[in-house]
Amino acid sequence: MPTYLSPGVYVEEVEAGSRPIEGVGTAVAAFVGLAERGPVNAPTLVSNWTQFTETFGGFVPDTYLAHAVYGYFLNGGGNCFVVRIGSGHANGKGAPKAIAAPAEAALAGYRVTALAAAPRSKAISVEIAEAGGEDPGEDMFKLVVNVDGKPSETFDRVSARKGPDNVVTKVNETSKLINLEETASGSALAKPMRGTTNLEVPPPAPEPPSTDRLSADDYVGDAADRTGFSGLEAVDEVTMVAVPDLMAAYEKGAIDLETVQAVQLGVIAHCELMGDRMAILDPPPGLSPQQIKEWRVDGAGYDSKYATLYWPWVKVFDPVTGTNKFVPPSGHMAGIWARNDDTRGVHKAPANEVVRGAITLQTQITKAEHDLLNPVGINCIRTFPGRGVRVWGARTLSSDPAWRYLNVRRLFNYLEESILTGTQWVVFEPNDYALWARIRRTIAAFLVNEWRKGALFGLTPDEAFYVKCDGETNPSEGIDAGQVVCQIGVAPVKPAEFVIFQLAQFSGGTSLVSE
Repeated sequence: MPTYLSPGVYVEEVEAGSRPIEGVGTAVAAFVGLAERGPVNAPTLVSNWTQFTETFGGFVPDTYLAHAVYGYFLNGGGNCFVVRIGSGHANGKGAPKAIAAPAEAALAGYRVTALAAAPRSKAISVEIAEAGGEDPGEDMFKLVVNVDGKPSETFDRVSARKGPDNVVTKVNETSKLINLEETASGSALAKPMRGTTNLEVPPPAPEPPSTDRLSADDYVGDAADRTGFSGLEAVDEVTMVAVPDLMAAYEKGAIDLETVQAVQLGVIAHCELMGDRMAILDPPPGLSPQQIKEWRVDGAGYDSKYATLYWPWVKVFDPVTGTNKFVPPSGHMAGIWARNDDTRGVHKAPANEVVRGAITLQTQITKAEHDLLNPVGINCIRTFPGRGVRVWGARTLSSDPAWRYLNVRRLFNYLEESILTGTQWVVFEPNDYALWARIRRTIAAFLVNEWRKGALFGLTPDEAFYVKCDGETNPSEGIDAGQVVCQIGVAPVKPAEFVIFQLAQFSGGTSLVSE
């Protein structure tokens, strides 16, 4: 309370009621892979496809990052973070191999071209001046090649006429910086006008991105150095992580299945450590239903409520070749998650949704084959006549029935992060009954809104959740330790995965009633 020292009327603003909790974002993807340019090992925010191409370039042969990001935006994705690994050389370190990219300029009827051996990223200028020496011929002149403003090569007393003094012959025979070519003839070359032209030699272009020299460490990276997907620990907004180019390396034989599993286990561990994001895993390409089940159960025996697996690969149009190609499904699935969250909410399972941009699937399965895959957590993508290509699964890779469904895990991620962010004001407040009551009101108001959206199961709020923060949850020992404990229980809605209509036959007609 303020101290009043003189008579008067005072107006004060005081807080009343609970502080609202705002829901956090639920659909911000992060993609790790190869691109033709852009920052290396630096999570970069991208909001649309045009922004991606301006920063990282377009589609690159034998890689899947661009296809994943394009599929993400096509299917309704919003913001995402892109982590470019490598840069045409191992670990993104060292100098890239130079590829000749000559600069050209016109000068007094000649075309001047920088040679590949010319210094890169330096200013080269070519000057035509008066010839030196005694009694030069009327058609003679001096050609000087400067590097960063200093003469580097000089060709004096040369001319345009044929013979031993011909400027084109002399320059092309001895110069290590430029090449000359006549672009005019006759009188235009007889007495070339004095002047100077500049050649801006571009820096060496890096090799095209390749998976050949990448190891598991390049994908996993290091949190301290902000490399790989481990660098995403510093980006709190991310809610889903995908590494589509991991399968590009496997497809080319650069890594084996054990390395694939090591990287995917690293992605899962990252998501479990952060506790607020999901791993969207890609399966190896070209597997049959039996093979994908064996790989899932016997090979990659992942068990995590923070990971999902979609199968099979989807066929999309490839602008690089002008044909169709199969790509890993993770980018398209991340976009569907975002679209589902925007139209229905994070509590709705992101399934029975059309996969935009998918022409067909790498493998078509039957219901009997699906019966084998769904129980082991493989979310199948299927083609239905007249209904297109759709996601037909919404499970995590957890063996715990409580966390079997993807929407339940993502709903809890959303609730936990929203409550954590929206209750920071509690820290250092007086730990008493008044604080406990304010905490209860704040969290209950937030959960009532979620119940009204259909995210919680129950006919009334009391059936859908409870919030307990009182003397029972906060004994004197906890208060002395500086703790405030609030117990929250929610009843999440679960998807109607198996819809059963029970039909029976009965005898119709009028019933007979005995008197």
